[in-house]
Amino acid sequence: MTTLGAPPEAPPPVARRRRRFGGRERRDALVFLALALPNLALIGLFTYWPLVANLQYSTLDWTLGSPTARSVGLDNYVRFFTSPGSWEILRTTLVFTVVTVGGSMLLGLLIALALDRRVRGAGPARAAVFAPYVLSGVGVGLVWLFIFDPTIGVLGAVVRALGGSSPDWFNDPTLSLVMLCIVSIWKNMGYAAVIYLAGLQTVPRDLLEAAALDGAGPWCTFRSVVLPLLSPTTFFLFITSVLNTLQAFDLIRIMTPLGRGTTTLIYEAYLQAFGGYNRAGYSAAVSTVLFVLLVLFTVLQLRFLERKVHYR
Repeated sequence: MTTLGAPPEAPPPVARRRRRFGGRERRDALVFLALALPNLALIGLFTYWPLVANLQYSTLDWTLGSPTARSVGLDNYVRFFTSPGSWEILRTTLVFTVVTVGGSMLLGLLIALALDRRVRGAGPARAAVFAPYVLSGVGVGLVWLFIFDPTIGVLGAVVRALGGSSPDWFNDPTLSLVMLCIVSIWKNMGYAAVIYLAGLQTVPRDLLEAAALDGAGPWCTFRSVVLPLLSPTTFFLFITSVLNTLQAFDLIRIMTPLGRGTTTLIYEAYLQAFGGYNRAGYSAAVSTVLFVLLVLFTVLQLRFLERKVHYR
């Protein structure tokens, strides 16, 4: 009972909860579940279940297609980390990732700076720069195979016209890795250029004008104003480029099918399962090592590199 003129008493907590989850809220929750559950089921079926199954397979001595398998515990992991060839594979993976990511991001930034101008033909130029990224890796690899071929390739013909001899790109492991890095940079720099171009177009023009009024030159303005404002773009590009490069497969398979000097972790997993070794359990262990490296790399980036990002 309330006194005349006094404010009404608040409903008890149980009544408030009942009112909060009324008919409309329940209906919205059911609609959300109806829309989200199929997607969650597909993600669980095609993403998380294969991950769990791969962990199980990595503890087996098993050949693809064989009806029987023998449990070996962690022997596949011990074999991987004690094999001298595994450290060479890790080194190749590191070199390929660092060179490809660094080269594509640097060239992408330079191209974005060149395209960030209102000139005639800028639109077609941007489309041409981005085109290699959306092309099939198989098609790109086949075209570049013709370019690097020491006998009938375009590059070899140019070198011979200048009085030199074409290097043997396919049999020298070092040159094979160099060739693969060149093609991978060419294919991915358009993606970095488009992302950087989008970031450049969000830089406030009044800051650039203020820097010009203060007497700052182009390099000083870029270093002190533009580059810090591009740090979120650089952070995003770095994470996505590293993850994509660590999982690059199509170019390696087409250009260097034997993996001489170009065997990365993901290609080693393919060779072990499908390349004649017939060791599916060992291949699953290599895939698990790659997955752990991807997770650790992402966590470390989010933990340490994000501190240097300047969000506006």
